[in-house]
Amino acid sequence: MATLIRMPEVLANSEEAAIQSWLVSLGQVVTVGMPLAEVETEKAIVEYAAETEGTVLRLLVREGEPVTVGTPIAIVGAEGENIDDVLGDSPDVAAAPDTVPTPDEAPLASVAVEVTGNGGQDSSERRFVSPLVRRLVKERGLNLSGVRGTGPGGRIVRRDIEGIEAMPAAQAVLAAAAPAPSAPATAIPTVAAPTGTEVPHTAMRRAIARRLTESKSTVPHFYLVADCRVDKLLALRSTVNSGGSVKVSLNDFVIKAAASAFQEVPEANATWGETAVHRHDGVDMSVAVGIDGGLVTPVLRSVQTMSLTEVSRSVADLAERARAGKLRQHELEGGSFAVSNLGMYGVTEFSAIINPPQSAILAVGVARPMPVVTEDGVLGVGAVMTVTLSADHRVLDGVLAAQWLGAFVRRIENPITILI
Repeated sequence: MATLIRMPEVLANSEEAAIQSWLVSLGQVVTVGMPLAEVETEKAIVEYAAETEGTVLRLLVREGEPVTVGTPIAIVGAEGENIDDVLGDSPDVAAAPDTVPTPDEAPLASVAVEVTGNGGQDSSERRFVSPLVRRLVKERGLNLSGVRGTGPGGRIVRRDIEGIEAMPAAQAVLAAAAPAPSAPATAIPTVAAPTGTEVPHTAMRRAIARRLTESKSTVPHFYLVADCRVDKLLALRSTVNSGGSVKVSLNDFVIKAAASAFQEVPEANATWGETAVHRHDGVDMSVAVGIDGGLVTPVLRSVQTMSLTEVSRSVADLAERARAGKLRQHELEGGSFAVSNLGMYGVTEFSAIINPPQSAILAVGVARPMPVVTEDGVLGVGAVMTVTLSADHRVLDGVLAAQWLGAFVRRIENPITILI
């Protein structure tokens, strides 16, 4: 029997997503695990893979159209199969077309506006615009006549309306609506309008703002700071990179050392739940990756079982696909701990915000020369890296967090233990 595929809950707390691009077409045979579409959510663009096999019988959502999680997006079954039963069981797709229509073929009220031509002529046309453009048209009284859409299916997006002036009728309405000022008793100096550009919030930026505000408001953060001597670590990294085909970074050592520290202090490898604290058997670690317009935190699975070169390859692969919008759904889910490294930007130290339900995040600064006291009690210069552990006090008490941080520092300062 044909299978109805619905928009997946690609990320925790996602309520809406859009098909950025279909990777399959009508009549194409798909197998389990084959990418069906690139899905754009509040946090990232990810590939959605097929969970069933068969022939694509119908695509129900056009590219760029935002829909709620759970909305039917496609039907897969046997070639030539009758899909009336599927449509009958699902009223929300009963009227769906046989193919995904272009905007000119089947206008949708949710993506179209009707605009009047210039000069008061009695002419109109139906234009397909993004939700943001619809709002700007309403707020500013913009004239879309002659505007050519460059979005999916010819939709008008924000970049297409930059510099477009409001229609004269709209300007007159705005002017008439403004209250007439009373004559001032004294002259009031004119204040110049502020200059600059407003950058509308993206879905990703709104999601980051919502989740991190929620974290700082509801999660009792506390912070522990440690300075790590990394002279031996820098020397070991140089040795490893001189003789190996895979070039490892300091961050690869940090990730591996953090996973090893959880094996020494397993009670710290835990997350908060509504009814219980969940202690994890393996170390699934999120790695913060900066992308255009925000950041994502893909998850590295079972780091405790990986070699240093495996960590390096996996992190590089996740970062590359994150920036290209090619992450998959499961790669953004889970994780009990996170690492955020800004050392490559010259940042000496900072405090990171926990991403719930994770209970901790380690902020890593740059390795820099600093005055140090050697083991012989002599003042000298050494390489120092400052790390800051942000911890959720509901899960980690101060002593437990200090024990984990101590275990981490010992491994960083004696890096040969990371390789054993």
